[in-house]
Amino acid sequence: MPELPEVAGLAGFLDVQLRGSVVQKVQIVSFAVLKTADPPYTALEGSTVTGVRRFGKFVCIDTEGPSFVFHLARAGWVRFTDSPADTQLRLGKSHIAARLTFTGPNGRHGMDLTEAGTKKSLAVYVVREPREVPGIAALGPDPFSDGFDANTLAEILGSSSQQIKGLLRSQGVIAGIGNAYSDEILHAARISPFAIAKSLDRATVQVLYDSIHGILGTALAEAAGKPPSELKDVKRSHMRVHARTGEPCPVCGDTVREVSFADTALQYCPTCQTHGKILADRRTSRFLK
Repeated sequence: MPELPEVAGLAGFLDVQLRGSVVQKVQIVSFAVLKTADPPYTALEGSTVTGVRRFGKFVCIDTEGPSFVFHLARAGWVRFTDSPADTQLRLGKSHIAARLTFTGPNGRHGMDLTEAGTKKSLAVYVVREPREVPGIAALGPDPFSDGFDANTLAEILGSSSQQIKGLLRSQGVIAGIGNAYSDEILHAARISPFAIAKSLDRATVQVLYDSIHGILGTALAEAAGKPPSELKDVKRSHMRVHARTGEPCPVCGDTVREVSFADTALQYCPTCQTHGKILADRRTSRFLK
């Protein structure tokens, strides 16, 4: 799933390519992906793009008329081209969920929203204002917003009995962090993913805050300016523990371990994060003896 750095990179790339362009045509190929009806998606056609922004994991293409907002979910992605086809797509006949065509200062461009797999979660909204999207309205603070500092994080953690891994992924608490970067942040901070948020002392909260900015900041810098076709590889290239089960930890050399749940998994290093103890591979456990 694309997270804050990839979504920011994607929004930045689209902003450069599309600002000043006119939306020529919008095709919604899977009507299950469209979550709004008013205004109609056809109201975008003929509107000029005024910019592209990120809200958490949402991308918002603003126009002089409505805004086109999308969330790529777990298996969605963007395919961008300078040679868009004029083909009229048939409903439900491909992995393409939506196609937009643009004309403007940089020529013609095409953008396909695609989704792999059978579980379809990609979402599109056509709205008058981004806050009309429920997921955007419910977002917690962005890690790089002016008001998000170590004291803010301490207040958030101090009021929660949730495990820190789940809390970092909660979009209503902190916007933009998902499964992959929460693994990386906790590894960098040397914190167990099962640690209870309010149990962390102030010094540990500061380390966690620094890790959030360090891990995400590095990833943001690496994603900046990259086209969509390169962003997935950029994300994979700097992961130390996420999706590296069985490999040696690059910090201490211990074996990276995994805890699997019904529809996801986390990775961690026992030496760096749990004092050498192995987390049991089930949701309700503490530690294996």
